Amino acid sequence: MSDITIFHNPQCSSSRNALALIRDSGVEPTVVEYLKTPPSRDELLALVQRMGGSVRDVLRQRGSPYDELDLGNPKWTDAQLLDFIAQHPILIQRPIVATPLGVRMCRPAETVLEILPKAQ
Repeated sequence: MSDITIFHNPQCSSSRNALALIRDSGVEPTVVEYLKTPPSRDELLALVQRMGGSVRDVLRQRGSPYDELDLGNPKWTDAQLLDFIAQHPILIQRPIVATPLGVRMCRPAETVLEILPKAQ
C-alpha cells in the first residue's frame, strides 16, 4: 500500500492531472474516489488539520449544493460543515493529496509537487 493518498474524482481535470503527476514521480498512490467512498468525518477533519486550514478550505462551491445550503453563512461551525459534507460528499473540493510530507488541496494540480517525496 502506498503512503500517498489522493481523494480523487475522475471527472475532474485537476484531479486527473494531480494523479498523473504522482504517477509520473514513480509512485502508485492509493486512489480514493471520494464520491463512492467518502472519508469519515474524523478522517476529513484530520486532513484539514494536517493542511493547517479550516473545514471551509475544503468546501467546493461550484457544482455542489453549497449555495442552496447557504454554506457561505458564517453561522455554520466546522462540526456542522462536516455534517453537510458527510451528507453531500460532492462538497469536498478536489483533489486532496496526503503524503508523508504533508496534505494539500491540489488546485492547481502542480501543487502536488510540493509534497511528493520524489517530485519530477
